[in-house]
Amino acid sequence: MEYYISETNWSTILTFLTAQKGLHTKDVVKLRRFIEAVFFILKTGAQWKYLHKDYGNSRAIHKRYKYWADKGVWNNLMTYVSDIDSQQFMIDSLSVKAHACASGYEINGNEINALGRSVGGLTTKIHTLTDALGNPVRFIITAGNVHDIVPSQQLLEGITNAYILADKAYFSEENIKFLEENKNKPVIPARENYTKGHNVDWHIYKERHLIENFFSKIKHFRRVFSRFDKTCSAFLGFIALASTFIWLR
Repeated sequence: MEYYISETNWSTILTFLTAQKGLHTKDVVKLRRFIEAVFFILKTGAQWKYLHKDYGNSRAIHKRYKYWADKGVWNNLMTYVSDIDSQQFMIDSLSVKAHACASGYEINGNEINALGRSVGGLTTKIHTLTDALGNPVRFIITAGNVHDIVPSQQLLEGITNAYILADKAYFSEENIKFLEENKNKPVIPARENYTKGHNVDWHIYKERHLIENFFSKIKHFRRVFSRFDKTCSAFLGFIALASTFIWLR
């Protein structure tokens, strides 16, 4: 069968996976087929049931993917390949449309499963933290109608001694105070109706385009560009895996 993941990238992924416990990674050939199958779904946005039989049983592959997502394996893989430039960080959000098949999971309800009704239907918002080079660090997903500033402090938890770049949607006196208390330097323009003095280093602010570049890259992964997954963990798994391949470029 044809492999889409380069040998260099596969070697890095394999090194991480074989060090994990409880993932059944001894059969390297079957493991590669599984990862290739998940990558195919991630890249094309196809339904699991349309996986070619060369990859194996589609239902078993889907079940294994979800198990790994629930265990945080995909997020840990992204962390493993990361090489973060912590001089500055950027935060922003990306709204994605949710397909009809993403709804209908009623155990926890749409709010907990990060689905919100906006203009045009159900949407999910991917709140993102990137490093100084625009590479992904962490994510929080919420319903699409949640304001950007709501999860921002959670997204920045543990970040200290860095420039924090964000657009004016993230500006509030509370947010600025939070950043400064953690020894960060906020580079966030004030809202138009803010009458108190507020200085911004516009030279540094220009670099905020790097997080927009990241969003452009991740949109090429169709399973992230549109949400098809009912659960947060499954969707976050695809976001983390797409980010892994962006790091590996």
